[in-house]
Amino acid sequence: MRAQAPRRPAEAPQRTRAEVKAETAQVLSTGVQQLVVTPDENEMRIDRFLEARFPQLSFSHIQRIVRKGELRVDGKRADSKDRLAAGQTVRIPPLKLEQQAERPRSAKADADTIGFLRAITLYEDDDVMVLNKPAGLAVQGGSGTKKHVDGMLAALTDKDGQKPRLVHRLDKDTAGCLVIAKSRFAAATLAKTFRSRAARKVYWALVAGVPRVKQGRISAYLAREEAYDGDQRMAVAQHGEDGAMHAVTYYAVVETAAQKLAWLSLKPVTGRTHQLRAHTTHIGHPIVGDPKYFNILNWELPGGIQNKLHLLARRIVLPHPRGKGTIDVSAPLPPHMRQSWNLLGFDDAPYDPIVEAPDE
Repeated sequence: MRAQAPRRPAEAPQRTRAEVKAETAQVLSTGVQQLVVTPDENEMRIDRFLEARFPQLSFSHIQRIVRKGELRVDGKRADSKDRLAAGQTVRIPPLKLEQQAERPRSAKADADTIGFLRAITLYEDDDVMVLNKPAGLAVQGGSGTKKHVDGMLAALTDKDGQKPRLVHRLDKDTAGCLVIAKSRFAAATLAKTFRSRAARKVYWALVAGVPRVKQGRISAYLAREEAYDGDQRMAVAQHGEDGAMHAVTYYAVVETAAQKLAWLSLKPVTGRTHQLRAHTTHIGHPIVGDPKYFNILNWELPGGIQNKLHLLARRIVLPHPRGKGTIDVSAPLPPHMRQSWNLLGFDDAPYDPIVEAPDE
């Protein structure tokens, strides 16, 4: 009698991201896991991949397992900022976390969050939204950070389990333009836009003193250093030093106040952590209200000016991810900077001298 060929199993239906996350959540307490990057996760940063697959993992925990080399991509060590490609295998170390029952979402809380996000939206279409992030609101969660933009975006999750995604970051105390991708296609395209430096960014800052050269270029390597209080900050480093990355910023003096303060317009070419804050400090003109980098001894804050970081992500210009022209959005001064501008008699200039600075 002729043996029958074994019947081929039916092809599994395509799983949604929500189903993948739910499945992963059931095995958090197991040992080493080997996860395959899906087409939907192509071009995703490793830290974002972990956040999406393991919502119970804190940002600090993610950074720790990457830094210690416990996470591998196709057998090789990887950095949290590396990009993944569909089909790659990510080795995840044992994650001994207690299962957390998902708290039911509050319709009222979601409605309040959506209302807040709408109130700070500067631009929106089917693929992109640009938020006017308030100073003091974190972009992403971390140790002890419960309220942040990334968490708020969950209120905008669609029926397929997709929520809008971050494509770049701003420091917690920096106000202004924050670009959000609303679709998978937009997320992948905008990630490439920021990596290729095709997005042009302009920042406004109030700094101590007045630069002798009214328009200039700051070129200095930056590396992470451990501060005496255990906090981390960026410091100017030499080429070749461990972790040193080249950073370039163009600046222009817009207005001054009695040679004591200067309004600078800043155009970062690269996008290093704390780049503008470290670069302005490097040239001897730290940003007013900066708790990490302001280093002028015996400097007194002028009366009426709040001791808050005076740094605004003023403008973002980038090609639309679907080729629909250019997105060009500007953010207004946050309340504490508006108070300082009024006090100093600064008028929002119709012409920003930094706009003509080179892009490299």
